[in-house]
Amino acid sequence: MNILPSSAFLALSLVFCQLVSVSSWMPNPKPKHSAFPHQFPYASITMLAVTSADEDSSQGSLLVSNMHKIGLSTDKASKLRLLLASQSPRRREILDMMGLAGRYTAEPSPLNEEELQVELSMKEISPQDYARTLAERKAHAMGLAISDSRDLTLIIGSDTIVDLDGVIMEKPKDTADAFKMIRSLSGNWHQVHTGVAVYAVGIDGLDGEKLLFSFTDTARVKFALLGDDDIQSYIATKEPMDKAGSYGIQGIGGQLVERMEGDFFTVMGLPMHRLSRELSKAISSLDI
Repeated sequence: MNILPSSAFLALSLVFCQLVSVSSWMPNPKPKHSAFPHQFPYASITMLAVTSADEDSSQGSLLVSNMHKIGLSTDKASKLRLLLASQSPRRREILDMMGLAGRYTAEPSPLNEEELQVELSMKEISPQDYARTLAERKAHAMGLAISDSRDLTLIIGSDTIVDLDGVIMEKPKDTADAFKMIRSLSGNWHQVHTGVAVYAVGIDGLDGEKLLFSFTDTARVKFALLGDDDIQSYIATKEPMDKAGSYGIQGIGGQLVERMEGDFFTVMGLPMHRLSRELSKAISSLDI
């Protein structure tokens, strides 16, 4: 009887363990029903593939590598300007944290949001597409308003909504509406979708504006089980009244959150990492 040497036995054992490890994360062709209605079983595998591809790139893929191409907002000779079509202080804060302070201006979009929201409510549209469409229309309306500008300008439009099992939550109409929203979120998971769109105006040889990219980024948030006193006390701070879903995760409302999955900045109002990556790609394509 031949007995394998200990080294060969060890090698075979390692191969077997690797096979078992691979089979353990391979997606089941018939995935089981998730406890969460919007969970995607293949998302982690897609992310691994994207990360692998990005790591092979020798060029900088983030905005930090192209930030020098964006001129100061006070410099009349700037070849590229950045305009945030929003009056949200949270989005301005995120851009500042990205290192863009002094390199952009902010103006509210001239879009009639209420009219568009009514229009979209009459269509069969997913919450993700709803947020992206609002972002596109905000940036597009701003692009039309400055279309006569000769300066090359990138316009950022964004919109954030809360999605509880397919029900879209915008900003509350009043304190009673805020209470209703927060109570429905209490003890439950929900999704936060932030749509982002960037239009360009002032491109040589192109009249009007051009959509460079748009996307929706999603995070999942779990609220703690809240008592009525907690909800009423939070509403009394007035923080919920200008925020989708009636809470701000970056402020007092962070106390309501038990845990979350995804980009914190998506919930805050502007997905920092993905915006950085997409803006960098767009600026590189302009060949400034």
